[in-house]
Amino acid sequence: MSVTDQLVKSNRDYANGFTDPGMDARPVLGVAVVACMDARLDLHAALGLELGDCHTVRNAGGVVTDDVIRSLAISQRKLGTRSVVLIHHTGCGLEAITEDFRTELEMEVGQRPAWAVESFRDVDQDVRQSMQRVRTNPFLLHTDDVRGFVFDVKKGRLHEVDPPR
Repeated sequence: MSVTDQLVKSNRDYANGFTDPGMDARPVLGVAVVACMDARLDLHAALGLELGDCHTVRNAGGVVTDDVIRSLAISQRKLGTRSVVLIHHTGCGLEAITEDFRTELEMEVGQRPAWAVESFRDVDQDVRQSMQRVRTNPFLLHTDDVRGFVFDVKKGRLHEVDPPR
């Protein structure tokens, strides 16, 4: 049985006991969380969140890309979120690779990716850059409550990053 088959089977079991929670797509807490896709981050548990509390946008590094801005704009303008929480983490894979990854891909497949890797060496500075990208984006309505954090994957604790000056 493949991993996907196992997931589909698990969904059948889940659906058998499922009850419609009766909520819509608007997050109860009015917050969008942007975080890394790293499998070690259990955001709901780490932040004390329940189903329906927040919008969660995840990608490699938790980087604020154009697609993250697209999701945040929809989240704010159509679904009522007002706060943005950015979460990067210690030991991120983006610290171990460089923009040369795009060249490697180009050499392998014959086409250069249009996207940037967004690798970094200083996780706190990368959080600051992400905060700045959110705070200065014209498509976002609510940029006054934007906070950034680094999650320590060994201790399970967040530390807040000072905003850019």
